[in-house]
Amino acid sequence: MAINTEKLSYILQNFVSNTMDIQGAAIVTPDGLPLAANLPIGMDEERVSAMSAAMLSLGERIGSELVRGAIDRIFVEGTDGFGVLTSCGEDAVFLVLASKVVKQGVLMLEIKRAVSELKLVL
Repeated sequence: MAINTEKLSYILQNFVSNTMDIQGAAIVTPDGLPLAANLPIGMDEERVSAMSAAMLSLGERIGSELVRGAIDRIFVEGTDGFGVLTSCGEDAVFLVLASKVVKQGVLMLEIKRAVSELKLVL
């Protein structure tokens, strides 16, 4: 079954524009290929996708080595905001970029809602 990238793009566009303090989002394959993205101007979709896949791979290895089980989410906190990688089934990873003022509880709730919607399309 083919993945409806148009529908994925629509979901990402709504997520980014309707969720406070979200700056961008992308759906990527575990191999680092972009399926859909709504990223800030100047961000390279393919580069972001490749880095997301590398981060996921390293996170899974760390989780395994530290006996933490399957990785649900990888959270990167920087001085200018957050990057959150969340599994979206076996074939995709959901990357969310959020500003530093975002309320983390609300962010996680919105990500969970978006993942539910994305999984229906994937």
